[in-house]
Amino acid sequence: MRPAVRFLVGATLGAIAIAAYLWFVGVGTVVGRAATLAPLFAVLVLALVLAEGAADGIGVWASLRPLNGGLSPGKSVQFAFAGDFFDTLSPAGPVTSEPIMARFFAVETETSYSEALGVRGVAKYVKSGAQLFVSTVLVAVLLMLGPTPSFLLYTLGGAVAVLVVVGLLLGATHAWLSGGIVVLLAPPVRFVSSLYRAEPYDREDVAAAVDRFWMRAGQFRDAPGLVALIAVGGVVEQLLTAGALWVALGGIGTPVALLPIVAVIPFPQAASVVPVPASLGAYDVLLGVVLGLLTVASQADAAAAVFAVRTFSIGSALAVGGVSTGFLRGWRP
Repeated sequence: MRPAVRFLVGATLGAIAIAAYLWFVGVGTVVGRAATLAPLFAVLVLALVLAEGAADGIGVWASLRPLNGGLSPGKSVQFAFAGDFFDTLSPAGPVTSEPIMARFFAVETETSYSEALGVRGVAKYVKSGAQLFVSTVLVAVLLMLGPTPSFLLYTLGGAVAVLVVVGLLLGATHAWLSGGIVVLLAPPVRFVSSLYRAEPYDREDVAAAVDRFWMRAGQFRDAPGLVALIAVGGVVEQLLTAGALWVALGGIGTPVALLPIVAVIPFPQAASVVPVPASLGAYDVLLGVVLGLLTVASQADAAAAVFAVRTFSIGSALAVGGVSTGFLRGWRP
């Protein structure tokens, strides 16, 4: 399926999911709640959304330090917003945005694609793990303090356990995995490279690229400070996103505690496995439902807050992220 067709199909399915959710909750009620968001609250939500996008630059900066010194803080923020742009517009959303961005990271740092993909793979793993761990602890605390859906603790705790197991398995079996990856990738790489190279890449080239990937990923074992900084950046993003939702809920007349919102922010991350641009529909529905379960906000209020925040976040990803992408080096195929 062509990328443009995948994008249209995914965006259509996501829009249908949102429409069904709003119809179930009450379209008029949700729109009415969102319309009550005062200009001051809207400005605060926008500021927090932009701050969250810039905070992603912390992880970008820390993850790219092993690649010839990495990027400057300003460049890191630019690349962070460009990543949001590809999250929103790439055919499979977050699933394909990081492999796309690896091309630009490699060009900017004058390294190889596989090296850039290696360090960014570690960054995504550490960031997700840190956010899920913080959420698991917070949900456990909330469970002790009062009535809280226990399935949230099981889901988040299970996700942390899966990440730990996967990390241990990758560390123990990466040499064996490398052979399998080379066997799978060598034929398609040779075919694709034959379309634009006089001498196509062969099996040895693929093996060397896979080795560079693992080499760069393994460098973080000797750089705990960078790993910690990536984790801190992920938690800062989590706090800022929660703050935007908290302000939005307060702006529509439903003040709630901030802690439960912080706890549920990583929960819809599962939506990123759905090949839909910006996880449209899946993310919105999951976050709205969980907010309605864990806070005193009604489903209509939760949906209105999510709708308001997502309007600003997708808008900033397209506007600020689009401008940031336009200045990236590495557009040649």
